[in-house]
Amino acid sequence: MPASDQPMLILSMGEPMVELFAEEPGPLHKASRFVRGFGGDTSNFAVAVARLGGRAAYLCRVGGDEFGHALRELWNREGVDISRVKVVPGGFTAVYFISWREDGTHEFTYFRQGSAASTLQPSDLSPEQFRNVRLFHVSGITQAISLSACDAAFRAMELARQAGAWISYDPNFRPRLWPPARARAVMLESIRQADVVTPNREEAALLTGTEDPEQAVSSLLALGPRIVALKLGPEGCLVGTRDGQRIRVSPPAVQTVDTGGAGDTFDAAFAIGLVGGWALTEVARFATAAGALTTAGKGCVAPIPTRAAVEAAMAGTTNDARRPPAAQSSGRDGKGE
Repeated sequence: MPASDQPMLILSMGEPMVELFAEEPGPLHKASRFVRGFGGDTSNFAVAVARLGGRAAYLCRVGGDEFGHALRELWNREGVDISRVKVVPGGFTAVYFISWREDGTHEFTYFRQGSAASTLQPSDLSPEQFRNVRLFHVSGITQAISLSACDAAFRAMELARQAGAWISYDPNFRPRLWPPARARAVMLESIRQADVVTPNREEAALLTGTEDPEQAVSSLLALGPRIVALKLGPEGCLVGTRDGQRIRVSPPAVQTVDTGGAGDTFDAAFAIGLVGGWALTEVARFATAAGALTTAGKGCVAPIPTRAAVEAAMAGTTNDARRPPAAQSSGRDGKGE
């Protein structure tokens, strides 16, 4: 896999959160001890980029509280550029609790309405923030937390395009955050503006009306993105391109403990491969292995693997790449490289 002495900048934007994971199984009201962790899909993404050897930056608002301070410490410790993070005096940072049962199922309780991150607005953004950015990543959760944050996400995509960056989009649909009809409309428009889209199986079915992975990938590609990477959980992923390439990758064998954050790590690893100019098959293998390894521990951030760990696990992955007979184009079809 190609290495770079100066990795290109990968920027994400959204809502960071502090995670409190119950130590004992049972309902939340019975829990008395918690392990503090961190979450928020685009923050997980930024940490994963850094831990996997990329150059990461994050753009958001956090509260001027202890949890906001803890997140800033996390990003600094992981090597994430936080020069685009704004601290809101008097604002609060979102928190969520995880309770769990012996059968492995989880329940999430959120305290996020009105968080500092949800007050993000288009006026917080400037072209300067996107200078030298090679890839920009955003998600449906960023768009769901408030109308102003949704507008900011679209403005960020516009600025990223003007800067010549890839635009990466994960629908990450959360039905409790917004009405399905609005969510679907916003996600479809975002996919039209994105270069690479990384839905899971359920999101692809919601957006396309089909549960067949091949058909779903084709339908999403027809909306305009250059690449669709469909995350299939324990089955790995199916990656498709507009020029007809299809790649299936199986994950390495992992004893799954907690699937939280696995999709975010997949997105981050995929971004690293894209900006590094790797062959798409290698990008898919790297992302699938990284996502799988993240499920081996509890929490969204603590189990994110290092680059070395992913490369060691990749020896057990398999892939099936199919390419059409026509010559492949390396262009970006006007979307900027």
